[in-house]
Amino acid sequence: MTASPKHSELPKYTDFFKPTLEALRDLGGSGSVEEIEDALVSSMKIPAELLNVTYSKSGAPILPDRMSWARSFLKIPGFITNPRRGVWILTEEGRTAAERPSADLRRIVADAYNASLAAKKAVESENDIALVDRGEEVDDWTSRLLQRLMTMSPSAFEQLCKRILRESGFTRVEVTGKTNDGGIDGVGVLRINLVSFHVLFQCKRWKNAVGSEVVRNFRGAMQGRADKGLIITTGTFTAEGRREATRDGAPAIDLIDGETLCGLLKDLRLGVSVREVIVEEITINNEFFDQF
Repeated sequence: MTASPKHSELPKYTDFFKPTLEALRDLGGSGSVEEIEDALVSSMKIPAELLNVTYSKSGAPILPDRMSWARSFLKIPGFITNPRRGVWILTEEGRTAAERPSADLRRIVADAYNASLAAKKAVESENDIALVDRGEEVDDWTSRLLQRLMTMSPSAFEQLCKRILRESGFTRVEVTGKTNDGGIDGVGVLRINLVSFHVLFQCKRWKNAVGSEVVRNFRGAMQGRADKGLIITTGTFTAEGRREATRDGAPAIDLIDGETLCGLLKDLRLGVSVREVIVEEITINNEFFDQF
C-alpha cells in the first residue's frame, strides 16, 4: 500500500511565486484561477495525489489554498492585480519580476509585506503571518468559512445555496429534495436581459476534489431538462472534472468551487462582514449560518 503524502512533501506557497508569474505571462498576461492552477500543476509536474491532500482541521485541499496565498502575496508588491473575482492580470512589474530568481522574488514580496504591516495601525503580533518558511495552515478567512460551511447539515447547505442563487439574479429557485435524481438538488431560472435560462444545480459539501465522474453523471441527469447546469461545492474540482464540464459537444456545466463560493458569500455579504483598513478584515457571522 502506498503511503499518503506528507505535508512536508508539498510545495510551500512561496514556491508558487515565480511559476505563477510565468503562468500568467505564458497565458498572455491574464488568466482565470482555473487556468493558472492548471498551468502550475503542469509546469511543476504536481501529481494528483498531492492535489488531494487536505488540512486536518478544515478538510480543504492544501495546494489550491497555497496557490491562492501565493497570488495574494504577489499582489502586494504590484506584480499582479485582481480587477474582478476569479481573474488575475500580470502587470509590467510582474512581467519583469518573472525573469528574476525565486530567492529574489521571496525577498521582494517579504519586504513589501512587512512594509504593509508597518503601515497598518494596531496590528496584533499573534495575527502576523510569518512569510519565510511558512508551511502550516494559515487561519485565513476562507479556510474558517469553509470549515463553518462543513458544519451545516446537507439541507441547510442547500437552503444557503438557494439564497446565494436568488441574490445573484436567479428567480423561481427551488430545492427539490428528491433522491435518486442524478445528484440534482434544485432548479432556478436565470434571466439575462431579455433571455432566460432554465438551470439545474447540485450543491454538496465535499471536502476533496470533485472528479469527472460526478460532472458526467450530473450532465446525464440534466439532459433534456434544462439549458444549463451548475455544480456548487465546498471542495475543488480536478483538472479532469473541469475539462468534462466544458467538453466539446456536451452541454456546458458551470462549476463553483470552495474558493469561489467564499468569494460569492463575501461579495453578497451573506454571513460575512468586511471592514477595510489597509487590508480587508473579514469576520464570519456564525449566527447567519445557524438560521438555515
